[in-house]
Amino acid sequence: MKLDRIHHVAYRCKDAKETVEFYTRMLNMDFVLAIAEDKVPSTHEPDPYMHLFLDAGNGNVLAFFELPTKPEMGRDPNTPKWVQHIAFKVKDRDTLIAFKDHLEANGVDVLGVTDHSIFHSIYFFDPNGHRVELACPDPREEEMLKRLDAVKWDMLEEWSRTKRAPQHAAWLHARELSKDGVEAP
Repeated sequence: MKLDRIHHVAYRCKDAKETVEFYTRMLNMDFVLAIAEDKVPSTHEPDPYMHLFLDAGNGNVLAFFELPTKPEMGRDPNTPKWVQHIAFKVKDRDTLIAFKDHLEANGVDVLGVTDHSIFHSIYFFDPNGHRVELACPDPREEEMLKRLDAVKWDMLEEWSRTKRAPQHAAWLHARELSKDGVEAP
């Protein structure tokens, strides 16, 4: 028994129309479906909502709920803003830079490009306050993922015991240049 893939990921939004316009205009997603009802199908609770579905590529669906009768949405005050986010993969660094330029040209504040060694990312917030990441693979991604795969269980075990960052993959964010100016692995 195994999962096939994520069917959709759902977030709450402040304004359904504004959310659709942001994701279609800023990230070129297609608006594929809207469902609006006065009663929640799973709980039968009377609660009008608008449920939106956007095509995030390759069968991935990003969904939102606008809930006009509920208190204004907020964030978990104990979780930093950078933790909870959704990340989308883009083809390459040129595509990542093109998105960064497009977002900034449309007034969106963008953080990055951040080099995570195995991939490179930009970060920004949608109109609802959700953090969004766009990431592209590093040309050496496959090699580095093999190195990380070899230590993942040891790292998890050490973290579980100590709650301190294990150093098995410290090389990931500590790229060094060799004498000839080439990055050392």
